[in-house]
Amino acid sequence: MATIDGLPPLREVLRTHDLVAKKSLGQNFLLDLNLTAKIARSAGDLTGADVLEIGPGPGGLTRGLLAEGARKVLAIEKDTRCLPALAEIAAAYPGRLEVINGDALEIDPLSHLTPPIKIAANLPYNVGTELLVRWLTPKNWPPFWESLTLMFQREVAERIVAKPGSNHYGRLAILAQWRAEAKIVMSLPPEAFTPAPKVHSAVVHLRALPEPRYPANAATLSRVVAAGFNQRRKMLRASLKGVAPDIEAKLEKAGIAPTERAEKVTLEQFCRLARIVDGQE
Repeated sequence: MATIDGLPPLREVLRTHDLVAKKSLGQNFLLDLNLTAKIARSAGDLTGADVLEIGPGPGGLTRGLLAEGARKVLAIEKDTRCLPALAEIAAAYPGRLEVINGDALEIDPLSHLTPPIKIAANLPYNVGTELLVRWLTPKNWPPFWESLTLMFQREVAERIVAKPGSNHYGRLAILAQWRAEAKIVMSLPPEAFTPAPKVHSAVVHLRALPEPRYPANAATLSRVVAAGFNQRRKMLRASLKGVAPDIEAKLEKAGIAPTERAEKVTLEQFCRLARIVDGQE
């Protein structure tokens, strides 16, 4: 990869700019440019697309995205120490990399991007799940993005693709699979990162569906699912009693036994229950 873009290896970049990953920022740098290029390719055809990247760090994935043909990359980086390294990448790809120094939770990227838009990121561990939930729960659907290609801790990735009845099945699986196709496309061991985290990581690719799999009000579905999984070991008639006064009757109408637990309830059943709670059935 270094021979493709003419930029130095990432370990050299870290030395030059005295960059050490900060635990407080959830940073773990991925330094193998072959791996970052592979992650970029797993996002699909990038030519003609703008890409939003969160937490680029020293720019390994950024370089992969640009080398794989992204029309433009908008990189949002909170750590000012990384800005000089990213400026060097911007100089190597004139007009194709825009860097914003700030908190991704507080910045609206849309004024900087032109559709079609994809999101690709080695997400900082401390904000990854919150960002994913935001991207999956916009007011209007389809969302501004076509696909998400995101690296998480392996356990979080498994929660996104989990099926009913499994230990990982929960709110994240419901929100992701209701409106997107989700699959794990890569697994990475701790030693791929600097510093090596204590857990394995995985890359999840989510493709936005044109419309949700089953009709439901997003806010109601989120409320029902959050209540259902808040106390996983409780029967639904207990965990959902705050959702509606006659929740047992509503559960039975949805084809769900009131004594069932949330982890056994399918996405379709949760969506039907949300419609019933809203009085749509």
